[in-house]
Amino acid sequence: MRRIDSAAELGRQAVQQRRRRTGTGVIAAAAALGMTAVLGGCGSTGSPDVTLKLVAADYGDSAANSSKKYWDALVKAYEAKHPDVRIDVSVYSWNDVDRKVKEMVDAGDPPDMAQIGAYADYAAKGQLYKVSDLLSIQTQADFIGQLADAGEVDHQQYGIPFAASTRVLFYNKTLFAKAGITPPRTWDELAADARTLKAQGVKYPFALPLGPEEAQAETMQWLLSGGSGYTNDIGTYTLDSAENVATFGWLKDELVAKGLTGPVAPAKLNRADAFAAFADGQVGMLNGHPTLIQQAARKGVKFGTVAFPGRTGPAKAVMGVADWMMGFKKNGHREQIGDFLDFVYQDKNVLDFSRRYDLLPVTTSASEAMSASPQDQALRPFLRELPLAQLYPVGKTSWATVSAEIKKRIGQAVAPGSSPAAVLGELQSSATTADGSQ
Repeated sequence: MRRIDSAAELGRQAVQQRRRRTGTGVIAAAAALGMTAVLGGCGSTGSPDVTLKLVAADYGDSAANSSKKYWDALVKAYEAKHPDVRIDVSVYSWNDVDRKVKEMVDAGDPPDMAQIGAYADYAAKGQLYKVSDLLSIQTQADFIGQLADAGEVDHQQYGIPFAASTRVLFYNKTLFAKAGITPPRTWDELAADARTLKAQGVKYPFALPLGPEEAQAETMQWLLSGGSGYTNDIGTYTLDSAENVATFGWLKDELVAKGLTGPVAPAKLNRADAFAAFADGQVGMLNGHPTLIQQAARKGVKFGTVAFPGRTGPAKAVMGVADWMMGFKKNGHREQIGDFLDFVYQDKNVLDFSRRYDLLPVTTSASEAMSASPQDQALRPFLRELPLAQLYPVGKTSWATVSAEIKKRIGQAVAPGSSPAAVLGELQSSATTADGSQ
């Protein structure tokens, strides 16, 4: 959990308490003068006084499990208790949602809330409310520390974590039993297992998806397991660090060059295709997140999970991913946005969403409830990793540009005849330029 300066925290709480007391006094005075207070659930006139627009991402893979159904039910429950507030939700696929919000913002008509993949650009332009201006102290304090920290720009939190996941190593139990091998704990053991699986005719002994769909995720997990990452402790990009060059050198020489990563070149293998191949029983091992559980189970694949291997033992750091909720200032409605989001982050709602889409809760209380629940047993390995997970440098406004370059070019680092040092050096140069231009 993140460290909080106790004096500063007490001061912040006092300010918020004074603000709430002042707001209460204004409402009371307005009521005495016969005015209607435009707050959720106060002074109802029989029709909504405020309409909040929310744009959200769709986590479903069909109309049957679209996120629209989740939001429809949640909004219905909220509006039943707050007749003066209407929540208008638009749900878009992940292919479209970030672009849709950007178009709305660029047109001068942002939504009141957006639940999308990135927040930093909007925060840097002063377009978002601080989280402390929206949420109750209780709600804000409940977020898992690593996730709350990742929502900060210049030491102020603007991004509200909404859904999270971590990565573990999935392995096909049937293929491992047939080969007489055990799950690896180190890189050398992983390579040895992959060689044995190849000798058994396994199509993908280790699936290494460095294609453009989600190469930044696979890359980060390997960089962390090699002892480095995308940035150093002060947030400076370090893509071409000695540790990172050594990591990709090992991948190129010990896995790719020896034909252990499958018939499809890593640069052309996307995460969705790797997951589908695992669910079809063609993959021995791969780096996966919670959604692979149901996908593999539907196909009857017997699988296990272990901590991702490191150079000499389990990786000391694992990758975590979070998606973000944010509140835009343009239309005002700070109080109503905050009240609705306090409702969104109640345990029952966080758990409902997480269970629907095999994702991890972003709050400590919901995580503890899920860890203790027998129905969520399959997610426990991921839940154990989350408090220590490292996330993308999403607080950097340059990250979107850097991530796009990684997706496009990192696969070249393990291609025949390539130089991992040269590719990572080029990516480092691009990252430095992008960071300096923000």
